[in-house]
Amino acid sequence: MIPNEQVNDWMGKYPSWRNFIISSYASRMNEMLQAVDNLAFSNMEERILNYLKAKVNLTNDRILTLTHQDIASDLNTSRVVVSRILKKLENEDKIVLLRNEIRVLI
Repeated sequence: MIPNEQVNDWMGKYPSWRNFIISSYASRMNEMLQAVDNLAFSNMEERILNYLKAKVNLTNDRILTLTHQDIASDLNTSRVVVSRILKKLENEDKIVLLRNEIRVLI
């Protein structure tokens, strides 16, 4: 939204602006690398656990109002796979499954 000439001028004039831009790019790059790492090297169980932990951190609540389909859509997988893994996590006492609700215990 800011013209390139203005950005270049501000990068030289204002160190706080330059630090803001660089930290913003670094943050986005880390998010992208983490996403690629998860897709390439993590199995689906790890991805679901990371997803649930991120949701808990985001909402500051261990009770998540999510359906299995919501998780499947966000992780680009099938609902059946998510349901199977969530049931396994419940058997391992890492979560508690209720209707449209997941309580994260870990």
